[in-house]
Amino acid sequence: MKRMKYQSYYSRFAFLMLLLSAVGFFKGFSQPGPITRMGSTNTISFDEGWFFQRYGLQPDGTRKEEPSGLENTTFNDAAWQKLKLPHDWAITGPFRIELEGSTGKLPWKGIGWYRKHFTVPVTDAGKQIFVDFDGVMANAKIWLNGKYVGTWPYGYSSFRMDLTPYIMPGKENILAVRLDTENWDSRWYPGAGIYRHVWLVKTAPVHVDHWGTYITTPQINDQQALVNVAVTVSNQSQQAAKAIAQTILFELDPSNKPTKKVAVTKETIIDLNAGERKVVESQATVFNPKRWDIESPNRYVAQTTIRMNGKVIDTYYTPFGIRTLEFTARNGFLLNGKRVQINGTCNHHDLGALGAAFNQSALIRQLKMLKDMGCNSLRTSHNPPAPELLELADKMGFLVWDEAFDAWKKGKRKNDYNKIFDEWHEKDLKALVHRDRNHPSVFIWSIGNEVMEQQNVELTKHLVEIVQREDPTRPVSNGYNDPDGGRNSGAATALGLMGVNYFFGQQPKWDADPRYANKPTIGSETSSCVSTRGEYFFGSKDYQNWQISSYDYAKPGWGCSPDEQFRTNAKYPHLLGEYVWTGFDYLGEPTPYNSDETNLLNFRTDPDKKEELEKQLELIRKNNPPSRSSYFGIIDLAGFPKDRFYSYQAHWRPDFPMAHIFPHWNWPERIDSITPVHVYTSGDEAELFLNGKSLGRKIKTPGKDFRLVWDSVRYVPGELKVVSYKNGKQWATDVVKTTGEMSKLVLSADRSVLKAGQDDLCFITVKVTDKDELMVPRSHPLIQFSIEGAGEIVATDNGDPTSFVPFQSHERPAFNGMALVIVKAKGGAKGKFTVHAKSEGLTGASIKVESK
Repeated sequence: MKRMKYQSYYSRFAFLMLLLSAVGFFKGFSQPGPITRMGSTNTISFDEGWFFQRYGLQPDGTRKEEPSGLENTTFNDAAWQKLKLPHDWAITGPFRIELEGSTGKLPWKGIGWYRKHFTVPVTDAGKQIFVDFDGVMANAKIWLNGKYVGTWPYGYSSFRMDLTPYIMPGKENILAVRLDTENWDSRWYPGAGIYRHVWLVKTAPVHVDHWGTYITTPQINDQQALVNVAVTVSNQSQQAAKAIAQTILFELDPSNKPTKKVAVTKETIIDLNAGERKVVESQATVFNPKRWDIESPNRYVAQTTIRMNGKVIDTYYTPFGIRTLEFTARNGFLLNGKRVQINGTCNHHDLGALGAAFNQSALIRQLKMLKDMGCNSLRTSHNPPAPELLELADKMGFLVWDEAFDAWKKGKRKNDYNKIFDEWHEKDLKALVHRDRNHPSVFIWSIGNEVMEQQNVELTKHLVEIVQREDPTRPVSNGYNDPDGGRNSGAATALGLMGVNYFFGQQPKWDADPRYANKPTIGSETSSCVSTRGEYFFGSKDYQNWQISSYDYAKPGWGCSPDEQFRTNAKYPHLLGEYVWTGFDYLGEPTPYNSDETNLLNFRTDPDKKEELEKQLELIRKNNPPSRSSYFGIIDLAGFPKDRFYSYQAHWRPDFPMAHIFPHWNWPERIDSITPVHVYTSGDEAELFLNGKSLGRKIKTPGKDFRLVWDSVRYVPGELKVVSYKNGKQWATDVVKTTGEMSKLVLSADRSVLKAGQDDLCFITVKVTDKDELMVPRSHPLIQFSIEGAGEIVATDNGDPTSFVPFQSHERPAFNGMALVIVKAKGGAKGKFTVHAKSEGLTGASIKVESK
């Protein structure tokens, strides 16, 4: 059996490296505290103190003309909005029914200008000074002190601009950034603005280049790991230089603090001409290496120093992990030699009510929920993610499918990536790979998603070659919604891994084809089941009032229920696993209430289904649905699990005792009517009781049944209870009850203490309950929120995909018994504050939060 092993073996060097390591092991110095930003040590946050003004299309649909000269130092920006980054100018809305549902009914198109006044000390004269943007949407153009610095159009790429030629140490400097989303198109809500972090970086003229380290582990066993460190050193001075590079390896704790020193490379002398860059390589051996995996995400950090004339002039930190990856066509994916089934989700980059503006605490909340569900891998659909996502994946033990593009030369929308592909695709691919290649969590590169050129052999090869030139240690894949076309044409032969979106019907054919018999295959996008939390429709109805039943059967024509995908995975156990579309609901793409014509691409080889969908899309266009966010999520936009959450938890965490009954049991209009009851459980059988009377015991057939169904239950008020069993022993229980009338509000927070001085958020869940604090599932009272003390309300939500209430509103109706309020410390200050929630006729509630 052929295996693709993304590691090399250099054992003949191991003994030599041991000697070299021993020579300089005790040289160097350790980091005294946690590293706040990996890379160059003299890096400071540049998020504070920006001025913003919007021109072009305005939120209300009118237009404000853009004056000339906004980049000039003489322009007076005192009247502009003052803000802190990250910033998404569109998330404040308002939602407008006439705008596209595909991009969230939000006014994201416009022209935005940002200006920042800053000074650097006179002592910075002679240094190289850069500004690093983690993500800017879109078509960024940058000026410093009225001088044009450069551009980067792709809104998802991270990039650096060199400010050195135009900086004025000791004087006021003005950085100006112009963004244009009017000339950018998207199939989902992309956000708008400087929506990720910005950093000011200062280095010596001779320094480690941007993303200038590349760490690989070509030989690993339980006794030792050979670590190869390639460092790109840049000389941006006007004269030749002789420098010494050396790297020390440390263990890295979860707080990013280097701890135990484990290895050191030899010193390497570098001769650099003025303006020259050179790559120098060195090796070190780590003994008894602690491997990175999804259960024990052990990390290391490389501290690279550049010395001249006996003085350290630059220090650069690079986190990395030690692990092996193997992708096989018959035994699946092996991490450190052990089979790991990929239980993955796809996710767009918005953070619900916060929009596209990045916030680390919001992302941590999402990742913890996915982890609890059993998710072990993330697909960054369909673009480079925020760099923090990868650091969190490294720390928390997620594998990452790191994706570059949603379009190549042929666009899906008029002004999507196709407009810049020829000039920018190589730059953007290099930026992605150079930024992310040291992350142990990244295990697959993806060059695209459902692109129009899936059958283009030469273009596929070209993109794969770019990625593999920059990093040959991981396979390159592509998400195919025309897998038969991609394979027939031979384009897929260029890939190290076959990604299939939905269409697995001919998998046996391709497993027998000599070209693909040894090609590992994964479900790069699966299911696309749609539902609304807490909504249940009976009979043959799945869709009603722009909502979708949560019985978890509804899906678009190209999709399937979770159960059906689980059966597919069981039928083809050699598949590496799946990435479900999607982990969370997201802004935009409210299929099936979405008139986006790119959905037709899923039926490019099925004319009858394409014609049927065209008729549906035309009807949707006429009706103009109010839907502004997706229904695909396993978890809704507010971060509340839908029933599907428990389907995946039951399947992905088979050793976790759990059972979940649905629907709720408040149906006064259905007395004595058949009301099917479903149960998700990690057990293998279960018994259902209604008011203490057994309704029978059901047994799962392995590989076939992924829920247990009692489809003839007649509704009477009272209590439903399920007792599940595993291997004949009681395993887990769940109970749902008919509630009383709504009586009060109950608050619970994901944390009670925030970190002062940071953009730390507290997510507070509101439940509408009866007097016994049972959530009333069909309640929708209007809730008012307020804060007493040093806190402020950031946003509210309820998970309703049809709600046009602005996310910044301090009042919001509950949706099926629940709402969310997001708060933070005012100005990042220390202190306590109290969050209040009230609703007419109900007993209100309060909860205390502390910032320290």
